[in-house]
Amino acid sequence: MSLERAKVYLEQYGLGERIQEFPVSSATVELAAQALCCEPKRIAKTLSFLVDGQAVLIVAAGDAKIDNPAYKACFHTKAKMLTPDEVEEMVGHAVGGVCPFGVKEGVSVYLDESLRRFDTVFPACGSSNSAIELTIPELERYSGYREWVDVCKGWREETVQPEA
Repeated sequence: MSLERAKVYLEQYGLGERIQEFPVSSATVELAAQALCCEPKRIAKTLSFLVDGQAVLIVAAGDAKIDNPAYKACFHTKAKMLTPDEVEEMVGHAVGGVCPFGVKEGVSVYLDESLRRFDTVFPACGSSNSAIELTIPELERYSGYREWVDVCKGWREETVQPEA
């Protein structure tokens, strides 16, 4: 079970007690935000892509969307999301609970810049009704990330120019 895989992984760092399980689904950003009573943008969603035949996970803020040109510039290929079956097979977690904890060997994790504006964020923990609150330094430490990337759009505060 995917939740157990994430739990075992997080318990090695003494974080098992911090995992929250809900009686309701947290499978989408909106549902997770409701379960956690937080703003949707603080949900750290994990998106699954295929790059050179390997699974790549991008952890991004709940209000961020993949910016295709930025993604292509970073990964040198078009963004191709994994199918639900591929996610489970290649990553080890099912859609709705995908997280960077306890993933299969060969999976690369990247953290998107959209997360840096928060003190804490809430990634899933392997199931469609779990999450853990982590600081950004904790997310860096426990996600096994390769590097920070800037491949999302829609989350930056736009500055409105005053009318002349």
